[in-house]
Parts: sequence; structure tokens; C-alpha cells
Amino acid sequence: MKILIILPNWLGDAIMTTPAIELLAQQYPQAKFTFIGSYLSIEALKHHPQCEKAIIDETKKAKSRMLATYKLAKEIGQFDLALTFRNQIHSSLLLRFTKTVISLAKSSWHSQFLLSHTPIISNQQHLVKQYIELAMINEDSYNKNMPNLTIHIKSKKFEKPMLGINAGATYGSAKRWYPEKFAEVASHFSDKFDIIIFGGPSEVSMAQEIEDNLKLKGVENYTNLAGKTDVNQLCANIGGLSLLITNDSGPMHIAAAYQVPTVAIFGPTKDKETSQWKNEKSSIVKFDIDCAPCMKRECPLGHHKCMKNVTAEMVIEAIKSL
Repeated sequence: MKILIILPNWLGDAIMTTPAIELLAQQYPQAKFTFIGSYLSIEALKHHPQCEKAIIDETKKAKSRMLATYKLAKEIGQFDLALTFRNQIHSSLLLRFTKTVISLAKSSWHSQFLLSHTPIISNQQHLVKQYIELAMINEDSYNKNMPNLTIHIKSKKFEKPMLGINAGATYGSAKRWYPEKFAEVASHFSDKFDIIIFGGPSEVSMAQEIEDNLKLKGVENYTNLAGKTDVNQLCANIGGLSLLITNDSGPMHIAAAYQVPTVAIFGPTKDKETSQWKNEKSSIVKFDIDCAPCMKRECPLGHHKCMKNVTAEMVIEAIKSL
């Protein structure tokens, strides 16, 4: 059996599809998966033991995305089952162009017109559950055996307890707590942990600000990996941590997949929908304010109080409670 899966573009969202993928693997143990997605999502999920092909979707770069989508569909051919975790017209078109009879996407004007199965799914529940419903997994089977998030990349083994700091969040500045506050928390626990600073290529300056603040506090037992790791290395390093302090981000979901104790700072996003999935050693820190969660990339009111009012002391207490 051949199954086509179009992954979300965001790293964290892609990782939140893994319980649905694991349930599909249980339901169809002989199936071979073809994954299509962004570079980040493919790098994180291509190691699944049932993954036969992993294709980076570059149709957006083409002069005609529709033509590029059609060519990609003809290149990969027909499947026994095809589903997209994206709610986007070109994903629906890709499934349609493959001529796969059983094709799934969340209900929308384009999916209803183009595909065979388009379930109406409530967004008033965790995103993991939304993805599982989209995959049309039998409710009894997933209630009895609900998987954790899963990443098939071996975690790194550290000689000492390691504290990870992730101050970035690709979605936008509104989701980001402040570098000096991350440094204050890391400094407080620097006698118990060595420290790793994480960050993507666009977050190097933010990580440097954390490093500078740690130096001012006399902390020397840290490593700054911002901009220096690929997705595989990022997952392996996070998987080996003893503790992670993070914003709502892809690395937060990576930590959940490895069951790393985590304190996550939330502001403009809905923690009931995107918090860590089934990580028993996790804690959320947030400041309740009338305008949150606004779900905006940048604070529309300009004050960013949902994050500014979260203090280092609040996060330190949350860590102690784990």
C-alpha cells in the first residue's frame, strides 16, 4: 500500500502530525509513505521507518505554481491513499492531480470541490487531535493507544545535565520572550546545569544577546549553537537535554517528542491548541491579559504585555515545580 502525506510547513506543526502518522502506520503496517513538505518538516520526519520517499516541495518558487504542482503530481504518480495536513489550494490540487481515488483534506471550498473526503474538524481542540481526525483514524483505536509525538532521530548523550535555552520563534516577534530574561533564568540554574543556547540562522543576534548577558553574570559553562545546527543536530541535542526553557516553537515540540522536562512561555498563542503533547514533565508560564491570545505575529497594540509581564521569577518557580 502506498500513502502520500503532505506535511505542514512549520517545524512544530509537522511534529504534531506524528501521532496521526504513527496511527496510520499501525493501521497499515505494510504501507510505504511518501512525505512532501518544507525543508524543515522533511528533515525532521524523513527518518520514519515506513518512509519510502521524502520530497521537498519547491513548487512555490516556480513561475507557475499550478504547473509545477501538476508536474510534481505526475512525477510521483498515483497512491492508494493521499492526505494533506495543509489547508491550502495547491495541496488539494496536488492530491487531485495524482488521480488518487481516496484523498483527504480538512473541509474548505477547494478541498470539497477537488477531493473525495473532506471532514469538518473543530479547531477548538489540540492540533494533534485535529490531525488525527483528519487522517480518519477510528476513534476507538486512538483512544486506547494515543501515541506521543515521535521523531526517529537518536538523541545525543551528554556527560553532564544540560539546560537548553530557545529564545526564538519563527512565526513572529510576538511569541518571543526576552533574551535578558532567558539569561537571568539560565544564570540562576548554572550551578546545576551546563547551558546550550539554540537558535536558527535568523536568531543568531538574539542568541548572542543571551550569551552577552550570561557573561555579564559571570556564567561561563555555556555553548552557543545558534545558526550552527541542522535539523538532525537540533533534534539530537534537544533530545539529550535535562531541561528546556522555550517559547511556543518548533523546538518546544521536539522536546515533547523526547519527553524532555520543559517550561514553555506562552503569550499571543493558544496553549490549549499548541502546547506540548503528552509530555508529563511540562509546565506553561503565561500572564493572563484581556487581549491574549491574539494570534498575531507582532503585538497589534504595541505594548507586548503578554510577554513583558512574564518575569524571570515566574519561570524559575515553574522550573522548581517540575
